Amino acid sequence: MSKKLYVGNLGYSVTSADLEQMFSAHGQIRTAEVIMDRSTGRSKGFGFVEMETDDEANNAMAALNGQQHDGRAIVVNEAKPRQSRPGGGFNRRRF
Repeated sequence: MSKKLYVGNLGYSVTSADLEQMFSAHGQIRTAEVIMDRSTGRSKGFGFVEMETDDEANNAMAALNGQQHDGRAIVVNEAKPRQSRPGGGFNRRRF
């Protein structure tokens, strides 16, 4: 069973390919994605990596969390499930 990891405090020049390369030494990668800002097209400084097995993900977390990359100590931990956000984009005040 695969496990998804959150990778934070990334340099803004880090690409999804860089992320995949960084984690590939620790196991099989299903997906690696740096999250980009829709309006600017610039990295938001974090991403997600999905590893093939729990063991590989745990090894990657242990090896990479706190390691320096592009002069920054990256944060690697288990991704939390996405929570639904209320609202639908329509904001109307009631008086």
